[in-house]
Amino acid sequence: MGCPFLSIFILFISTGIISTVLAADVQLSSTLSASDQNSKWTSPNNTFSLSFIQDPTGATSDYFAAIIYDSNPSIAIWVAGAITAPNGGAADSTATLSLLPNGNLELRNGSSNSIVWQSSTGSRGVSLGALDESGNFVLTNGSGSSIWSTFDNPTDSIVPNQNFTRNQFLRTGLYSFRILDNGNLTLSWNGTDIQYYNSGLNSSATVNVSSPTLNILPIGIISLSDPKLANPLDLAYSSDYAEEGNIFRFVKLDSDGNLRIYSSARGSGSKTIRWSALSNQCLVFAYCGNFGICSYNDTGPVCGCPSQNFELVDPRDSRKGCRRKVDLQTCQGNETMLQLDHTVLLTYPSQFNTELFSTGFQPCRSNCLLAPPCVGSTSLADGSGFCYQKVSTYISGYQSPAVPSTTFFKICGQPIPNPPLGSVDVSKKSGWKLKPWIVVVVVLITLFCLIVAEGGLWWWCYKNSPKFGGLSAQYALLEYASGAPVQFSYKELRRATKGFKEKLGAGGFGAVYRAVLANRTVAAVKQLEGIEQGEKQFRMEVATISSTHHLNLVRLIGFCSEGRHRLLVYEFMKNGSLDNFLFSSEERSGKFLNWEIRYNIALGTARGITYLHEECRDCIVHCDIKPENILLDENYNAKVSDFGLAKLINPKDHRYRTLTSVRGTRGYLAPEWLANLPITSKSDVYSYGMVLLEIVSGKRNFEVSAETNQKKFSLWAYEEFDRGNIENIVDKRLSRNEIDMEQVARAIQVSFWCIQEQPSQRPMMGKVVQMLEGITDIGKPPAPKAVVVEGLVGGASITGSSISALSTTAASAPVPSSSSSLQTAGISSGSAMNAEKASSSLLGN
Repeated sequence: MGCPFLSIFILFISTGIISTVLAADVQLSSTLSASDQNSKWTSPNNTFSLSFIQDPTGATSDYFAAIIYDSNPSIAIWVAGAITAPNGGAADSTATLSLLPNGNLELRNGSSNSIVWQSSTGSRGVSLGALDESGNFVLTNGSGSSIWSTFDNPTDSIVPNQNFTRNQFLRTGLYSFRILDNGNLTLSWNGTDIQYYNSGLNSSATVNVSSPTLNILPIGIISLSDPKLANPLDLAYSSDYAEEGNIFRFVKLDSDGNLRIYSSARGSGSKTIRWSALSNQCLVFAYCGNFGICSYNDTGPVCGCPSQNFELVDPRDSRKGCRRKVDLQTCQGNETMLQLDHTVLLTYPSQFNTELFSTGFQPCRSNCLLAPPCVGSTSLADGSGFCYQKVSTYISGYQSPAVPSTTFFKICGQPIPNPPLGSVDVSKKSGWKLKPWIVVVVVLITLFCLIVAEGGLWWWCYKNSPKFGGLSAQYALLEYASGAPVQFSYKELRRATKGFKEKLGAGGFGAVYRAVLANRTVAAVKQLEGIEQGEKQFRMEVATISSTHHLNLVRLIGFCSEGRHRLLVYEFMKNGSLDNFLFSSEERSGKFLNWEIRYNIALGTARGITYLHEECRDCIVHCDIKPENILLDENYNAKVSDFGLAKLINPKDHRYRTLTSVRGTRGYLAPEWLANLPITSKSDVYSYGMVLLEIVSGKRNFEVSAETNQKKFSLWAYEEFDRGNIENIVDKRLSRNEIDMEQVARAIQVSFWCIQEQPSQRPMMGKVVQMLEGITDIGKPPAPKAVVVEGLVGGASITGSSISALSTTAASAPVPSSSSSLQTAGISSGSAMNAEKASSSLLGN
């Protein structure tokens, strides 16, 4: 009797188990419908389900296909198409989610019959789908191997038993989270370099990770594992970690840009924040939108506009940011600066739209006011002495009594401050009104006092001219600190240079002299020659040059424009120009550069030129890149000088400038200079390639000697490179034990790409930087062709009509090859053929 009963019991249990497993399986041709609330695929124990939910925020009537926990729509751990679909996976009430007979999981709108999202697993052998107890929906083949899973394609959440690797990311709106190769956890905005959260490994980690994997443990610990780590590292703890109970903990990137750990007790229907990556929500970039200022009230973070000169983009949602009531373009010189105390503009490492200066409070304000690209600046009061300038049209601010910094916004018209929170109109409360005549009297008395004070000051300064000179020097110092170009008199500069006595060097644009300014600043004064521009245009070009700031560009301090005198005042570079080190026979300390310094100089120079070509508002073509124009500061950092001077020499059309006197230097001119073709940024790339070859070799690229078999050095160097004899090209004075041959090979290859005959074959300078840094692979360059110009000497002028169409602002473009395109470029087909013949003869074809 017992045996049949036992058999029936075992059969009952087995049947139950089979039924449970089958309940979790999703067969091909299965479909979920948004219109059917009971339509869902569940995990074996109904812990998770895949079904349609309406927008949890209630902002729209959209439907989403999502995996949810404990039948709670607000706890969605995965949403179909949240990252890959253009509309974030939003569908309408007619939508269906189907596992098609071909194995493709497809979300489709029934009303339009359009595909919203798909897994792209058709024809890959999918035979079954299943939602397991960890919340992972898996598509498997006949042998049970996983073809696709939600854990491998996360959206905004990480749950226990899910491995989050460096090749994956979470995204919500404009915010994204990922783990870097070094194991750092990062939060970024809008897919840009703005990483407002970057958390490294804790102090217990002593190795460099190679394949980091992130997990959230069921007890509430974010853990990092890697093959190089003996044990996983605990990076963050939830506030309820290891507490007992049926608690589901998960990591989620929320729509406000913060990464959090949540806890939800089974059956509670709610979730609780247990940890946040950023404890200060206002430090999330763009949390309050463009021009939005984030601050705190008694309940939490709030968003507002800088002043009443701005208005909310959407009055119903302050997080969408602000906009100016009057655009800056309509100001016509009426710009002013709005000052906000205890406010900082958020700035993070590697942010390209930010410029950093070491300057004081007032210069930080005035520099932004005078620089057209600047829209706002922050003077840090944390002891660093730094000033951040924002040149982007998208900025985000944070205001708090605990913030010591001061921020300035560029506005049109007079500042209209926001009323203080909780302020009361005293005049209305007391019934007292300010009489108009009182206002008029006060204004008139104030103006009279100002006029008297200014007149007295002028009289005192005029009467005591030496003291006036001291005051002028102090003002000049303030202007220098602010970054605005200082206007010097010719008499001042003649006195500062001791009558132009100590000559530092001479170039195609004029001689350079050492000077000590009135504020004791050492500077370099360049006497310009051949300036054809008028006073107004010269000042405009100087203003443009002075507003161009980069760590690898020599900074313009000021200028002089009196009659025929045109002078520029630059910051002084202690170690002079690069040619003094590369081509000097002296090997004593201070006159010889090791390989590490040379490589940094090459990189710094490339970054400076990249800024001129690709990151300025208008492309600036240097036209004279050579070692003499690469200066070194006290730390041997490279800074490019003489940029923008081509525009001072040539006052003609702003796109194609015709030269009657082209300043060129033997060995650095690109072929198009001598072939009657447009000069673009690719001409600078050619010159840089020649300089880069000289940095490696320590020899002039046009040198001819017995060592080079009486060939031009650049041609001989390519032959050696082609044979694999890279070491023969390297400067013999360099110690082979200190050379990074991988960097050497990279630099040599880059130089040969840069000196290609056709501009279209040369890379952009931004690409050059990436190749030198090893970010981009470098293919083998074709053999460059030589350009030999007899009679050209360093700094000499080339005259005649054979060189034309110099563009200082045009973007890089391939050289025209047809007569029609040549005519478009301003060159007739006849002159084009002559130019081609001239080019062929010069290139030895």
